[in-house]
Amino acid sequence: MTEPHRKTDPVVVDLYKMATEMADRISVRRATANAFFLTTQTTFVAVLGIAMPSLSAAPIWIVVAIGAAGLILSASWWLQLRSYRELNAAKFRVINTLEEQLPVKIFADEWEILKQDPIKRWRPRYAELGAVERTVPWLFSCLYLLLIVGRIAE
Repeated sequence: MTEPHRKTDPVVVDLYKMATEMADRISVRRATANAFFLTTQTTFVAVLGIAMPSLSAAPIWIVVAIGAAGLILSASWWLQLRSYRELNAAKFRVINTLEEQLPVKIFADEWEILKQDPIKRWRPRYAELGAVERTVPWLFSCLYLLLIVGRIAE
């Protein structure tokens, strides 16, 4: 963990600070994007729920268009999450590499602690936010597919 008598290059420290700040900014942007998509999807589903009686009488192409719009929104959300996940993974590889030149390895040590997860009551390990958030766009996609299939099956 700590190497007490090691001299740290100030340039490495500055790069480390910049890298961690950039990683934090990506996390904030990711959270903002999630809030936007969740709000949009929830509003879209609520409007669909209110309009459902009208949709059963509407031409099939309208229901397919609405369902397709929801599917595209869900796919956009999922792709954006994947992009943020890949960007964060790269940033943390850089941060972990920089930590090799520092007396402490804050992020690497934190990740090791999370992977050990001594409180294993209801789950086998730490549930990453990315694993949880990736399922939500798929759930919305299923709702839109059910809408389309249900309308076609009428």
